[in-house]
Amino acid sequence: MSYEDPMRLALAEAQAALAGDDVPVGAVVLDETGTVIGTGRNTRESEGDPTGHAEVVALRAAASARGEWRLTGCTLVVTLEPCTMCAGALVLARVDRLVFGAYDDKLGAVGSLWDVVRDRRLNHRPEVVAGVLAAESTALLDSFFARHRLP
Repeated sequence: MSYEDPMRLALAEAQAALAGDDVPVGAVVLDETGTVIGTGRNTRESEGDPTGHAEVVALRAAASARGEWRLTGCTLVVTLEPCTMCAGALVLARVDRLVFGAYDDKLGAVGSLWDVVRDRRLNHRPEVVAGVLAAESTALLDSFFARHRLP
């Protein structure tokens, strides 16, 4: 299956995060049929919430739509490799598949810095599909950080 269309939805969420001056990361959760049941974007700045990462926001929305915390059969599509908090959250939610765009060499927990989702000590290990529309995700992030760096 191609995850480019859902990743484009996640990129639109990432773009919307810019309105709150948040780092442009977006996420969508798909159910077993490929229907979007949750969306999220970074809201740490706009809501003053340290857990306001796109993945957590999308997982909460999907759990609410399902009426339960278990997201078995679901796919999380996110523009940036999840951090340790988000990787842990998707493992605990029992997400079947993680699809992400850009790697995060500084905070990534799906192979870059850590590999939380493949840790054999955990009771759930989702399938991982990496690099989907990575150039688009990277360009959005690079543009954001170029504007926020001190001269």
